Amino acid sequence: MSSADAAGSLTVVGVGADGWAGLPPAAREALTRAEVVIGGARQLALLPPQCPGERVEWPSPLRPAVPGLLARHAGREVAVLASGDPMFFGIGRALAEVAGADRLRVLPHPSSVSYACARLGWPLDETEVVSLVGRPAAALAAALHHGRRLLVLSAGAATPAEVAALLCDRGFGPSALTVLEQLGGPAERRVEGTAHDWPHPPGDPLNVIALECRAAPGTPRLSLVPGLPDAAYEHDGQLTKRHVRAVTLAALAPAPGELLWDVGAGSGSVAVEWMRAHRGCRAVAVERDPVRAARAERNAEALGVPGLRVVVGPAPRALDGLPAPDAVFVGGGATVDGLLAACWSALRPGGRLVSNAVTVESEAVLAAWHREHGGDLVRIAVASAAPVGGFTGWRPAMPVTQWAVTKR
Repeated sequence: MSSADAAGSLTVVGVGADGWAGLPPAAREALTRAEVVIGGARQLALLPPQCPGERVEWPSPLRPAVPGLLARHAGREVAVLASGDPMFFGIGRALAEVAGADRLRVLPHPSSVSYACARLGWPLDETEVVSLVGRPAAALAAALHHGRRLLVLSAGAATPAEVAALLCDRGFGPSALTVLEQLGGPAERRVEGTAHDWPHPPGDPLNVIALECRAAPGTPRLSLVPGLPDAAYEHDGQLTKRHVRAVTLAALAPAPGELLWDVGAGSGSVAVEWMRAHRGCRAVAVERDPVRAARAERNAEALGVPGLRVVVGPAPRALDGLPAPDAVFVGGGATVDGLLAACWSALRPGGRLVSNAVTVESEAVLAAWHREHGGDLVRIAVASAAPVGGFTGWRPAMPVTQWAVTKR
């Protein structure tokens, strides 16, 4: 922000469903003193007449409007209303990024998650939270595990029914749902049911959904670690198989906040399991075949990572303009002219490049890159037990040569 902006103040006030009555003195003072109060229509309606500042409703979409709105009121005393704790899935993050954390004064209120855990008797530190505000319901799928407790931040009145439908679709129909509405306010209410027999019509849009996950008999168990069963994916055979995939993800070494390029993504399995490793992991799947690209998108949605970005086009041309990766997987096409060079050039220092080969020609390319850049060159051989007459023998799959290297 400019020096002119610093002349004013920017205070973010967390407010609950109890409105003005639930605010401490410091929050009331900030709102009373403010020349401009920015917030959602519901939040602004909670303010009493003794708050004389100009009331500005957030436009939609909200996030892109933040810089312009702050610039428009530069130099004035500005207060921003936020639901609960502004720094917990709230507007506080966007304001800190735009205005700078040193300019921001945040006055938090108990979050809806704190209220929910207090009502349910759940330990807050052991309860996973998934936000569906501005996100598809499919984002919940990766967090579904038998016996797990989850809190879901709802996007509106229709979200509980959407969540119940997703649970049934993913084999978690017996799960118990508790919808907590208007937490902390005079209209607080809770409704309960199970996903496969959700009996309630849409209620209050201000709600949190508590889930106690129960898998139906026969529901596939999907591990948190790489190497999901091949049957978990829709594919046409163009799939990095389970055991090789687990070794590949170990070499790629996903970490929170990092970006993967999955080049020649096929069914998208490596990108999907990279993103399942941590909610902060991001991935771009590059696939030249539009049918396979669409299949990768469906796999990402089914396995709880609908944020996977799929780029349709041939590499290396399709890589132009993509953000620099922290890791690159080349599952096929090592012999394509310029492909490995383009991936290596784009890779951030300290990033990992992993390429798998099953042909003699592509293996020779990896051997040449290994001689020049080092790293690990290994051969992965997997054999599965299969009937041999009345006995059992080993049926080997095609061996895979893998080159894994860290860019220094």
